[in-house]
Amino acid sequence: MSERNAAFATFSLTRTYNHSPAKVFAAFANQEAKDQWFGGPAEAWTRLDRSFDFRPGGRESSSGRFKTGVVSRFDCIYFEIIDNVRIVYAYEMHLDDVRISVSLATIEFKSLPGATKLSLTEQGVFVDGYDDAGSRQRGTGELLVALGAFLNR
Repeated sequence: MSERNAAFATFSLTRTYNHSPAKVFAAFANQEAKDQWFGGPAEAWTRLDRSFDFRPGGRESSSGRFKTGVVSRFDCIYFEIIDNVRIVYAYEMHLDDVRISVSLATIEFKSLPGATKLSLTEQGVFVDGYDDAGSRQRGTGELLVALGAFLNR
């Protein structure tokens, strides 16, 4: 049996979008909207399957294949959803059939004059030799850039 270990990481990201909290929140709450910005870039990643049940106790799953052939899978359960205010969820990430991490994430939406301040905090554990080296934080930051581009269309 290979060595079992765990590495921990916590990060927070904040972005301001020139849209109402309702519009920013809807980009997470509506599958059609979320599918337009959440996942890998179209030129590098092809979606394989998708499920979406956005409610407390609901589950979301998304998997796709990178051009390299590696399949990534996101499996999430929602614990708290307060419309236009907060989303709390836990999720697992897999590469091929190997779990690489389990995380708890909180997204908060704060109303500003003519804008929304989005604050995302994630606490993660990376398991059994997966060396994240900050890639989760960078990837999450890229998703927030994609969210901004989606909102500005």
